[in-house]
Amino acid sequence: MRTSTRRVVTGHDRKGQAIVRLDSELAPLDIEGGIARFTLVWSTDRSPASNNDETDGAQRTVGLTSRGGTVLRIVDFKPGMHSPMHRTNSVDYGIVLEGVIDLELDSGEVRHLKAGDVVIQRGTNHAWHNPGTSWSRMAFVLVDAEPARVGDRVLEEILP
Repeated sequence: MRTSTRRVVTGHDRKGQAIVRLDSELAPLDIEGGIARFTLVWSTDRSPASNNDETDGAQRTVGLTSRGGTVLRIVDFKPGMHSPMHRTNSVDYGIVLEGVIDLELDSGEVRHLKAGDVVIQRGTNHAWHNPGTSWSRMAFVLVDAEPARVGDRVLEEILP
């Protein structure tokens, strides 16, 4: 499994022609004692995003999400790892790139996912478990959202 992520970022020259602004390898950061690795690939600080902002989105300070913006992150899950339950105020698009991963919801439901599967998280309380014997890799796009509601009750964020 690759441990870095190649990122190619485009932009425009002074004539308005499309060019490559950045072409680099991004190294992951170990999370929670090595059970997972996070690579922040890009982020925006607002929506709609600005195509004129020359800030390197991987250098912006963000949490799991970016208030008012978006985050693109690659997550590598160690074999046997189990994340804590968590919920963010975001819509998350999770794409399994390599390996297998289980999505566990606080209701007790579990879905086994494999490379090519896509999960759309809508403010739900969930955990990830890698039941395999090799690392799993997912790409996540997190879009800031209003908190989920059930009737009059607001479901608060639960951060690990």
